[in-house]
Amino acid sequence: MDPNLQYWQNNDKSFLSRLRLWFKILDPSLVLSSEAEIQQARILLQNEGHQRKSDKVSDAWLISLSSVHADTGSFISPFFRPQVFLPISAPLVVASLIPHKGVKPALFWQFLLHTYCAGFNHANRNATATVDNKTSFKQSLLITGTVAYSTCAGALPQILLKRFRLISAVTESFSRSVLPIPLSACLAAFSVMVVRSEEAENGIRVFDSKGNPVGVSKKAGSKAVKETTLSRATLFGTTATVPSLLLVLLKRAKFVQRNPMIIAPVRHITTAIVFGLMIPVSFSLYPQLGKIKKENLEEEFQSQASTDELFYHRGL
Repeated sequence: MDPNLQYWQNNDKSFLSRLRLWFKILDPSLVLSSEAEIQQARILLQNEGHQRKSDKVSDAWLISLSSVHADTGSFISPFFRPQVFLPISAPLVVASLIPHKGVKPALFWQFLLHTYCAGFNHANRNATATVDNKTSFKQSLLITGTVAYSTCAGALPQILLKRFRLISAVTESFSRSVLPIPLSACLAAFSVMVVRSEEAENGIRVFDSKGNPVGVSKKAGSKAVKETTLSRATLFGTTATVPSLLLVLLKRAKFVQRNPMIIAPVRHITTAIVFGLMIPVSFSLYPQLGKIKKENLEEEFQSQASTDELFYHRGL
């Protein structure tokens, strides 16, 4: 078992402990760590990580957890590391939720958002489901199709606005305020399900309590994908919901009615803040090293496993 997974096994016992840890891991300055610094951190952890606690060791753990893939031991691309998820995706989320005047701007921002999300989901998946950590041609087609479908579906509110604006004011209000909420959550969940579908099809590696691999399980893979799907839907669904509810309340205030220009900046700022706060929350909803009972696995594990519970890497 990789040192990162061993660390998660010992330090993610509760939601609050995971939340505190993710706030530290998501420090944007960690992305500036060079490959040499990451390698030195890994060497330090292998030699002293379990022997003593110090600021140097703590910093090494943060660098390792945020920069090294727990399945392969390879460096995650800086573009898809957890600590850059907010700086890159927040502007895309804000732009994608803006009620654009036309369909083309909506398609453009939806394309950028879902392309990055698909890349992030793929880079932080459980890599034991693939051979030599290589993406198959079939999976490449599925990822491309996911981006294309999500782009078109994400622009649906603007498509409805352009087509039915003169027909119904109710349709316009529905498209601007209501439809983006379930749509954002569903598309985020859809991206995780399709991009990481190989984990359910091929299975992922499971470990015993001592960190020894005991086999590959499709049911564990399905559970890992399901948990990540729910966490990502929570992230994007909440991000779309809170600003919409806040604007409904603000529009009733006399100050806002006299200054309607304030609505747009409030929407943008609120969306960015909620998204930033929800990222560590969504990452913490489920443990990185998940547990699954032996009876919920395939029959081949019933006799192999010496404990009632086995462990698997959930991915991110």
